[in-house]
Amino acid sequence: MKVYNTLTRRLDDLNSDGAASTRIYLCGVTVYDNSHVGHARTIVVFDILRRYLLSKNCPVEFIQNFTDVDDKIINRAIQEGVTVEEVASRYIQNYFKDFNSLNVLVADRYPRATEHIREMIQLISALMKKGYAYLSPNGIYFRVRSFSGYGKLSKKSIEDLDVGARIEIDQSKEDPLDFALWKFYSDPPVWDSPWGMGRPGWHIECSAMALKYFESPFEIHGGGYDLVFPHHENEIAQSESFSGKQFAKIWIHSGMVTVNSEKMSKSLGNIVTIQDALSRWGPNSIRIYSVSVHYSKPLDYSEKLLNESKHKWRQIETCACELRFAIGNKGCLTEVEQLSDQTMKAFESAMEDNLNTSLAFTAFLKLVTELNRYAAEEKLTADMSKIAGVVFNNIMNVLGLRVIEANDIEKKEIESLISMRDQLREQKKFYESDAIRKKLVDEYSVELIDHKKRTIWGIVEGASRLHSFG
Repeated sequence: MKVYNTLTRRLDDLNSDGAASTRIYLCGVTVYDNSHVGHARTIVVFDILRRYLLSKNCPVEFIQNFTDVDDKIINRAIQEGVTVEEVASRYIQNYFKDFNSLNVLVADRYPRATEHIREMIQLISALMKKGYAYLSPNGIYFRVRSFSGYGKLSKKSIEDLDVGARIEIDQSKEDPLDFALWKFYSDPPVWDSPWGMGRPGWHIECSAMALKYFESPFEIHGGGYDLVFPHHENEIAQSESFSGKQFAKIWIHSGMVTVNSEKMSKSLGNIVTIQDALSRWGPNSIRIYSVSVHYSKPLDYSEKLLNESKHKWRQIETCACELRFAIGNKGCLTEVEQLSDQTMKAFESAMEDNLNTSLAFTAFLKLVTELNRYAAEEKLTADMSKIAGVVFNNIMNVLGLRVIEANDIEKKEIESLISMRDQLREQKKFYESDAIRKKLVDEYSVELIDHKKRTIWGIVEGASRLHSFG
């Protein structure tokens, strides 16, 4: 599998040295507010990468951190009159609720910055001993010019760097480009250090956590494209200065979610929270939307795209329903065998080529469309369903899509109502039969598909059913 490496600016083999597992460190969220659709896009992309590797029997170690000490968290705590820990814990809990609803696999670890202060202090101390960091009246700073490789990720030269971009002006620094590893503070939250009370800088947090759990160089470091500079550039500088080894082999960055061509962000006030999106579109539609363009490209948040994603999901729901109830008797088994084989090859080819999920999904949707056509023509047999179902389910699993299933009690009630409706239709009592259909939609989110001699059913995605993903 080849993926685009931001570091080398080329497609690189994902595991060229035959490592026992693929280690992935994904920069997570700063927990001062609820996660939004921009976060969802990045995390869904890496979830699909992980799922695909697992589907190919490639072990994956996946770490995603939480930044739980930050000025934004502190300001939120002051506004609400609560502790920083209360704010962070609340939004971490909400994070898990959101991404469980989105069917995102649980990471192997979710390290919190505040639980790794000791490791950060050790890392800073080592950098100071090696001459890469220095003490100033305001804290400890990294000497950017001391690291000869600075700029190799972002392809920014020292001379061309915009000093004002996300770098605080501090007259105590030796060089305006130097960045903080530790800042002195007296107001909580603060931790003791050999240099005085204070808090860690943002960049040192991820380096300390990644280096604790992964030996360098690990396979993949990921995040949104907005993290390339300065965050990931600074991570490389401090981590490689510390270890003398390459930090991460491959850097993967997902494109931003935009609103009217502007980045979706809390600072711009244009965010759509995951909870709001879930309540309107549902988890599967959001996952399909997230992969509707190549992961590296910007993705605009638009009702048009989301409606298209919802329509595609309805096609998939219908296909799942048809496969479950298939009883046709005049289909061509060879056609479905060929279709299934071609679909899997096209899907895997797209995934292997820089995680081209949009092309992979197109191949999947072609299979769905053909199977729905067979079913509509009463040509989808049980044998055909069994063969196609293997490919259908494998791809569904990789994409993290999941059809909602009725529990045993609901299933009994639904099938009883459908039986009553069938009897009423035979008696030409269409008003009464339509009332039952409406009841099934309103109370159970059930879609009915009437064939010539039978009615099949499935539960469709809707806000009232979101709890079923829990």
